[in-house]
Amino acid sequence: MRVFTVLGPTQSGKSTLVEAISRLDGRPTTFDVSGTVHLHGFSYLGEPWCAIDVDGGGDCLAYGGPAMAISDAAVVVVPPDPDTAVLCAPYLRLVEEAGIPCFLFINRMDHPNGRIRDIIAALQTYCTHHIALRQVPIRDGDQIVGAVDLISERAWKYQEGQPSALIELPQAVEEREQEARAELLETLSDFDDNLLEQLIEDKQPPSAEIYDLAAQVLQNHQLIPACLGAACHGNGLTRLMKALRHEAPEFDIAAGRDEAEEGARAIAGFADVKKHIGKITVLRGLGKGVQAHEALGGETVGSLTTLDAKTQIPTLEAGQIGLAVKSDHLNPGFLYDSKSATQLPEWASPHPSGHRQSVSPAHERDDVRLSNALARLGEIDPGLQVGHAEGSGHAVLGTQGPQHMRRLVAKLDEDFGIEVQTEPVETAYRETIQKPIEHRHRHRKQSGGAGQFADVVISVEPMPRGAGFQFDEIVKGGAVPKNYIPAVEHGAEDALVEGPEGFPVVDVKVTLKDGKHHAVDSSDYAFRTAGKNAVREALPEAKPVVLQPILHAEIHLPSVYVGDLVPTISSLQGQVLGFEGNPNASGWEIFNALLPAVAEDELHRTLASASRGTGWVKLNFDHYEELRGQVPKSAREKVESA
Repeated sequence: MRVFTVLGPTQSGKSTLVEAISRLDGRPTTFDVSGTVHLHGFSYLGEPWCAIDVDGGGDCLAYGGPAMAISDAAVVVVPPDPDTAVLCAPYLRLVEEAGIPCFLFINRMDHPNGRIRDIIAALQTYCTHHIALRQVPIRDGDQIVGAVDLISERAWKYQEGQPSALIELPQAVEEREQEARAELLETLSDFDDNLLEQLIEDKQPPSAEIYDLAAQVLQNHQLIPACLGAACHGNGLTRLMKALRHEAPEFDIAAGRDEAEEGARAIAGFADVKKHIGKITVLRGLGKGVQAHEALGGETVGSLTTLDAKTQIPTLEAGQIGLAVKSDHLNPGFLYDSKSATQLPEWASPHPSGHRQSVSPAHERDDVRLSNALARLGEIDPGLQVGHAEGSGHAVLGTQGPQHMRRLVAKLDEDFGIEVQTEPVETAYRETIQKPIEHRHRHRKQSGGAGQFADVVISVEPMPRGAGFQFDEIVKGGAVPKNYIPAVEHGAEDALVEGPEGFPVVDVKVTLKDGKHHAVDSSDYAFRTAGKNAVREALPEAKPVVLQPILHAEIHLPSVYVGDLVPTISSLQGQVLGFEGNPNASGWEIFNALLPAVAEDELHRTLASASRGTGWVKLNFDHYEELRGQVPKSAREKVESA
């Protein structure tokens, strides 16, 4: 089975392309993964194929890596407009990181918004590999009515909903065809000395030799060829499929790209949980393949089916794609042998899940069910990270963006029957003090029987930012017996859990200086209570201040959007640290900044708008700093209601 992944920005027409290709020789068999990945199994010229259609948009890009891990080649669908080339930048970057052979398909050529050479030049900004045009258009006035193949030099006229018709090369396009063909041959000659000699000697190389060289260059991922077409009219589909059939590599090259060991038997690309069925894992066979009801990854595989999830098969052969049902131990993103699992290479991993929301069940009775459901979603969704909020203990979902979050909420409702509520993650404010203070507290209680007595003198002083909590004692003469001093320390820690403003207190030092005890009524409990109350009473007098967390933001985005990001960071009360070109991604910048954690959600919204959905950010806690202004009303209300 031959497998290829189709990627591209939203509204580029890639789903139309996949559906049209898969129906060239009959009806396809389809399988959907979480409504985001669509696998189409079909036959072309008597051979089995599978096209993997990954939805467009940055929220779905996490599925691109696993899709390419089980593919032999990729097709990036491009809008026919130079100004939209930047929308393809994330897909071109992913293709180059994966090192997968790739074709570009410039779609919707019935309504181009620019010259083909300008589109190619704009796309080249985001590719380290050279893009080689394989066809030039045939025009009738402003309309594109066909294309000329630059290797065979055959001209084809588009026909609505039918294969293109072979025609004589129009005289009007001869000059452009010769110019473009010379550019293609010159590019290919960089990889073949024999072709270079023929060009120097002004000889015309045979088309068969050029096709063979083009296949070799593609399989080594040394060049990215670009084809033309209009999927909605059925134009250019046959040319693309023939290129994939003759030039895309066999599966053994894909297995090597995935760093599969000799004993590997399958790659798990995707998984989903289907209502009334359970977990289903998409596998592609390796080596000896996979047998139903035999060991894979150390446990027994359940039944194996084709993509229709109904037709059972005894064996998943090498290169074949199928579904493993009732095999809950199999998770996407892994290579499996009989006994163990190995994670796919780093290029197949998604971007950090930076968009975070706190999730809680709408009905308390669903609390345990929600935890189990999120654990299952965490296994099958490559772009999801599941954690817990520091204060409330609610589940926190880290996703690829707002649309990803909406899909998860819908899936929890539809497939798990759990209604949930989402809200922004609570900002982890802290408190500290600005001046030292000394305070005495006497704890005395008498209520029949043994009483309680403890007297402590403590000092509370500020520490450098990030120092945390320190405790010391300088008690002399046994005023506070040694065995009670740890209780005072524990009491001080208890008091720092919630400061005068309701937030945890950090970066303070508490010193026990003096005190008194009673031979009968003193106890660990009494001194712990005295220590807690002493610190609690001292804090309001020590000039407390609220601290806000500051995050370090590493933002990846196309270079054209960097200028717009500087005022954005300033508007979020952030600080620009600098930016530089990404040495591993052509046309991309790495933008570093510091900004308050409270601006996290706004950063994601603004970045998505400013970069047209192409940028992404990696956030890490950096430090705490004093809050200038008032604590946000939402945070204050949560503290008061706690």
